[in-house]
Amino acid sequence: MEIHLGKLPFDLDFHPSTPLVTVGLITGDLHLYRYAADSQPQRLLEINAHSESCRAIRFINEGHAILTCSPDCSILATDVETGTAIARFEDAHDAAVNRLVNITETTIASGDDDGCIKVWDTRQQSCCNSFNAHEDYISDMTFSADSMKLLGTSGDGTLSVCSLRRNKVLTRSEYSEDEPLSVVIMKLDEDRVITGSENGLISLVGILPNRLIQPIAEHSEHPVERLAFSHDRKFLGSISHDQMLKLWDLDHLLVGVHGNAANSQAVGTDSDSDSDDMNLDDIKPPPKSSSGKMGQPFNNASSSFFADLQ
Repeated sequence: MEIHLGKLPFDLDFHPSTPLVTVGLITGDLHLYRYAADSQPQRLLEINAHSESCRAIRFINEGHAILTCSPDCSILATDVETGTAIARFEDAHDAAVNRLVNITETTIASGDDDGCIKVWDTRQQSCCNSFNAHEDYISDMTFSADSMKLLGTSGDGTLSVCSLRRNKVLTRSEYSEDEPLSVVIMKLDEDRVITGSENGLISLVGILPNRLIQPIAEHSEHPVERLAFSHDRKFLGSISHDQMLKLWDLDHLLVGVHGNAANSQAVGTDSDSDSDDMNLDDIKPPPKSSSGKMGQPFNNASSSFFADLQ
């Protein structure tokens, strides 16, 4: 399924329990769609949420509201049923708000262009914690529920670990010349992840050891900016510079590749290794699309840094 959005999308998110998907656009607009396997997606909402671009978007409060953020320094909560504004924080940050992540059913975190991460209580509609974690923009965040820690990446070339229990920045990784743009991987199961890349390909990759199993789809010739799973894991959503939202049927994408991880060629982390070669003849071409840039894996942080996530 394909949806032509008309403008560049920045982010997408699926509803936690129903077949709804939402997208934030460069215009500041929020779109909400209902999708089904046997029909074209139906647009339910189109709202101008922000005066500047809508950089990040998330369902919150068990899917009853959509949270968006913007370079205009605001965070907006919108009712899913009515499209009306529930709450707006006009000056949520001192700088452009770049990323959002869910922590609990009633808690979210936001990151801005100055490297500040804030934690919000959505019931009280107030900030309950703040971390000066980085010296440049927050490019992405993810949350470890087991350890109650936030992992952030930044344009300053480092990763950070913030403890919600201890209310402090625990550590920052060593500097990397390549900016770590994303810390999100789409985990399919215990052995495989799905990744998007700057060449527009969506690929199935084995882990421990790292193995490129095969490309499974091609969004377009443009970088894949974001990926997300539907709540039931039946669909994979992707957005790119081609202004398209694409919903891929995972059962269709993975036909013939289930259980093939053991037969795939190994891909090492050292690009200079002669043992990293793959037999390209064994890789099936991905499905073509008429109409792809995820952050590259950040492998330069020290082992002590990742130990702080435990």
